Amino acid sequence: MIEIKHLRTLQALKNNGSLSAAAIQLHQTQSAISHQCNQLEKKIGFKLFIRKSNPIIFTIQGNILLQLSEEILPKIKKAIQLCKDSHHMIIRLAIECHSCIQSLIPAIETFQKNNPKVEVDFYSDTTFNPQQFLQKGELDIVLTSEVLPRNNLFYAPIFDFEVRLVLSPKHPLVFKNNNITPEDLASERFMIYPVQRYRLDIWKHFLQPSGIVPIFKNVNNTFLLIQMVSAQMGITALPHWVVENFEHQGLIVTKRIGNGIWRRLYAAIRNGEQKELVIKNFIHSIRLHASVHLHFIRNILKQY
Repeated sequence: MIEIKHLRTLQALKNNGSLSAAAIQLHQTQSAISHQCNQLEKKIGFKLFIRKSNPIIFTIQGNILLQLSEEILPKIKKAIQLCKDSHHMIIRLAIECHSCIQSLIPAIETFQKNNPKVEVDFYSDTTFNPQQFLQKGELDIVLTSEVLPRNNLFYAPIFDFEVRLVLSPKHPLVFKNNNITPEDLASERFMIYPVQRYRLDIWKHFLQPSGIVPIFKNVNNTFLLIQMVSAQMGITALPHWVVENFEHQGLIVTKRIGNGIWRRLYAAIRNGEQKELVIKNFIHSIRLHASVHLHFIRNILKQY
């Protein structure tokens, strides 16, 4: 019945002494303030102040509500300020892109140096879907390239990257001049992280649409995967920026898959928390690190 705007109007009337002066303070017209007061008086059944008094004289009932405003409004102001000042002191982080972890650790370290009171608690488990834990409140940020529909999560873009086919320098496909096709991979041993197949970009966007199912072999970490590819024990597909150093050393060769598989890395957070200062600073640290240190990505820092 009685709203915050009514209490603010009563305060403005007391502080300014007239409808016209209160209207100026509240950035409203005098008629709007008068209409608001008339509506409130009709709702509660009491007159709040004597019209045409100068300065305004409040009735007994008006003074009671005025006292209420003096008690409530400062509490509301303090609560809003607390909301602005409050932030995560621990960021519970998970990275769905398992090959990306090592390359993003320096960005996390830089963030912690700049925010020494904030602890980053890192979760890594290939057997769970971290976005579900984010929705439940058990994680705070998930770095992912998968956007789930209708999930009350906010996805802050970090950068775009290309998924490349990773081969031994001696593999026959290295010397193929035309684009890599799904059929080229049909008889290959394809090494992947031990995650559900539908979460693999090469499967969702290249192999599955063509009905091609190569031999899949699970490998737990990126370094072992690269060593096995280099030893001609199979092939894989990874973000170009992740394997750039290995390619530079001559351990592997990367090739474009079809016309190119480009994906976007996001920081997934619960909708509404994207404006929290610590969350914003963390996302900015990842974007800045990527723009300065990572190659073969499409930088989107200028957009944000």
